[in-house]
Amino acid sequence: MEPMIGDRRPDALGDLRVLPDETLCAILDLLSPTDLVRLSCVSSVMYILCNEEPLWMSQCLRDGGLVEYRSSWKKTTLHRQNLYTKSEICEKPRQFDGFISWFLYKRWYRCFTTLTAYSFDFGDIERKKSITLEEFQSEYDGKRPVLLTELAYTWPARTKWMVDQLSLNYGDVAFRISQRSSKKITMKFRDYISYMEVQHDEDPLYIFDEKFGEVAPSLLDDYSIPYLFQEDFFDVLDPDKRPAFRWLIIGPERSGASWHVDPALTSAWNTLLVGRKRWALYPPGRVPAGVTVHVNEEDGDINIETPTSLQWWLDIYPQLADHDKPLECTQLPGETIFVPSGWWHCVLNLETTVAITQNFVNKTNFEFVCLDMAPGHRHKGVCRAGFLAVENNFLRSVEGDGFPKTSSLDDPDMPRKEKRLKGSGLGSKPFQFNDSWRAENALSPLHSKIQNESFSYDISFLSTFLEENRDHYNSVWSPSNSIGQREMREWLYKLWISKPAIRELIWKGAQIALDIDKWYARLIEVCTCHNLPPPLDDEKFPVGTGSNPVYLVSDYVIKLFAEGGLNSSIHSLGTELQFYHLLQNTNSSLKDHVPEVFASGLLSEENGFLKIFPWDGKGVPDVIANCKLIGDCMKDSFPFGIWSKKKIELADPGSIPCTKMWPYIVTKRCKGDIFANLRDTLSRDDALHLASFLGEQLRNLHLLPLPYFHYRNKLNVNNASTQVTSEDNNIPLDWELIVMALNRRTRDVQKRLSVWGDPIPRHLIEKADAYIPHDLTMLLDLTKDDNGLYKVGVSPTWIHSDIMDDNIHMEPCQPIPFFEHSSCLALAVNGELDAHETEGRLRKWQPTHIIDFSDLSIGDPLYDLIPIYLDVFRGDEVLFKQLLRSYRLPLSKTSMHGAHSCKVPENEAKFKRLSYRAMCYCILHDENVLGAIFSLWKELRTAASWEEVEETVWGELNNYQCSY
Repeated sequence: MEPMIGDRRPDALGDLRVLPDETLCAILDLLSPTDLVRLSCVSSVMYILCNEEPLWMSQCLRDGGLVEYRSSWKKTTLHRQNLYTKSEICEKPRQFDGFISWFLYKRWYRCFTTLTAYSFDFGDIERKKSITLEEFQSEYDGKRPVLLTELAYTWPARTKWMVDQLSLNYGDVAFRISQRSSKKITMKFRDYISYMEVQHDEDPLYIFDEKFGEVAPSLLDDYSIPYLFQEDFFDVLDPDKRPAFRWLIIGPERSGASWHVDPALTSAWNTLLVGRKRWALYPPGRVPAGVTVHVNEEDGDINIETPTSLQWWLDIYPQLADHDKPLECTQLPGETIFVPSGWWHCVLNLETTVAITQNFVNKTNFEFVCLDMAPGHRHKGVCRAGFLAVENNFLRSVEGDGFPKTSSLDDPDMPRKEKRLKGSGLGSKPFQFNDSWRAENALSPLHSKIQNESFSYDISFLSTFLEENRDHYNSVWSPSNSIGQREMREWLYKLWISKPAIRELIWKGAQIALDIDKWYARLIEVCTCHNLPPPLDDEKFPVGTGSNPVYLVSDYVIKLFAEGGLNSSIHSLGTELQFYHLLQNTNSSLKDHVPEVFASGLLSEENGFLKIFPWDGKGVPDVIANCKLIGDCMKDSFPFGIWSKKKIELADPGSIPCTKMWPYIVTKRCKGDIFANLRDTLSRDDALHLASFLGEQLRNLHLLPLPYFHYRNKLNVNNASTQVTSEDNNIPLDWELIVMALNRRTRDVQKRLSVWGDPIPRHLIEKADAYIPHDLTMLLDLTKDDNGLYKVGVSPTWIHSDIMDDNIHMEPCQPIPFFEHSSCLALAVNGELDAHETEGRLRKWQPTHIIDFSDLSIGDPLYDLIPIYLDVFRGDEVLFKQLLRSYRLPLSKTSMHGAHSCKVPENEAKFKRLSYRAMCYCILHDENVLGAIFSLWKELRTAASWEEVEETVWGELNNYQCSY
């Protein structure tokens, strides 16, 4: 008889034996696959820990991309990294006695448990066979979930979406996988079926693809939106701008969706075609047991920390008292469940399932969606966690009892302030919060008003938690919002124009999301002061997607400056007025293509009353003399002009006490329409003519003289992070300001790009610092003169910075044969006139104006090409060539006609490339232009280096020679 083996853990782990197994597993997950293989040879226990399938699953999915499963996650990972050897194919797994781990056992149990024996009943959610739209709206929409049994009765998907049939028709289609990984993961459907058949994962991979309609469009023909859910306000947005709203869902037994509230507080329907699903639901504000809600106080970002669906059902659900359990039901094939706005829900697949789900916004949940988009954090937490989201100190500050308003969780050293709102484990039966729940969970006995009122998922109640003084137009936008700020403004405007019958509702939503009523009152004050006609109903809403409210009223455009606060906005207006003044005093033809200024000034609010102070940009109005906005610019006739603006970009402006003030400008309205609305209707000839026009107007802009620079002796910007790093700091002072501004952007480049994330490849983000020069003056094409002073190959110019598709105005033109327009040079791919393409073609639209000069700056003229090429031309190289042909100004010494490139050392050659300079500006840009690059050139997501991206995107610049 063999002797009993004792606990081998102490000897096998040595000093590491003091760490619990869950900590050891977490540490091992930080290692590379190669290190794990080596470490598994150290001892028997290390062998066990280093061969855990969940560990190798995490290793494999960390890299993202297309996954081909190979019978185990360890083999899959080693194959993906070319580390798999023939000897390992024949290697048998080793087994060791004498090691017991409760942590690993629980994980093993979740991997191998089956759910076939679970005898769930149908649950307690009402089932309805048939229902009218009126009945649904009055009884369920926005109120409670319901199971509908015959909505999908006639769908082709009932028979066509069987797993075998899907594999036959879509076996080679790669679908997106939902897994706890920061990277996008895809699997070909045939590989995924093979994976499902053999997997024993604790948290199985789950097809959850919002792009299935793009990769397999025929699937969209197999189902239809049920008649109860066809109203969806997001359908006014273009497909590429609307948030994800439909998902194909396929998963094996034990997979599922963990506890969550649907994005943006939308409602959802989910139709099951194959298998059985178990659902659990809690009403809004009831955080499920085991769930933690993280709320970022800076941007309102919501993050849910929750066990997997299987973990929750196995470990937490059995411990709940009957009255604390959620609403439950088992969904059968052909059934559709409706989940109202704000409801918590968790889904567990009892067997292999195939389902389709869509989220939607309708009249019932529209205001809730607007509320969830609104900036701030308190209301977002309350919507999901009820009174658990309301801290003691916040309650005290609301009641004005003199207690401090700072959260006890605030930490000045933390870059992200978070509240952690842990579920109490209390369920939703009964639906209303009872006295025992309030007694256990109310956060302060001092606040009888809150205690005596039940939490209400009511828009009026929830709106009280919005931060009254927050500027909704310019506050930090939550990354968890389903659409961005620009898309939100566009969405509300399109709703306002396209759905006049529900404008009262849209106005209420816009009040919540944009403070629309306050901006409208300011608009009326400007109109009244300057004797402009009052806005019509269609004109009451701001247009465009920018950060400043812009209104079209009769023949005028009224822009209220709000972006960046008073210090930034008054410099934006001051610079714009300085530019217009300069333009009117030159012979540049650009002034014929810039809107005419009708009025400008400052709008101030004091004691609830609005007052107008006209201002033309010259001098310092009394109303702002005490606002600490005046620096070293008093010598200028435009004290808040361009050089002052450049200086505040470098300095930390701090807080400005005078915040109830908004600069404004009124310009004459252009005829026609913006290019963004016309893009799809323009002919190729129209587009080529537009490229010529933009080249000509850029030339005119960049030839304008700069204002005199008054700071020749000293730059009073004492910020070490902005200093020019050249050892020989004798570059021209106007360029020095520009380089200092760029230097600020070199700080934490990787962090900034990581925040932007997908589609910027992670491996390129990690190489960004090495690609950008340490000394940014190297981008300036410097040479020394006889006095040892640096000269720059190109002079700084006025730059618009924001010539995008919504800032170009076009008018219809008489149909004139293309060949009669000498200003429009049609180019084929090789740069030659293609007579076949242009013969008989007519132009219908002509560009007339460039608008919105609020982002005016001074810098490298190359900077203006970036938004035009990426946003206006969408990477069209033929249009880009046409623009350069019309531009005809040097972008460097070597781009001048007839100039010869001198031989430079190999390590400095890149600094002579215009493409390198442009790529560096893209990486350092304050807007996410890299996201546009990797969206336009998807193949570059696998590029090995920034040099490869540079050559593909900007290589044409290296062939540029001007004829100046």
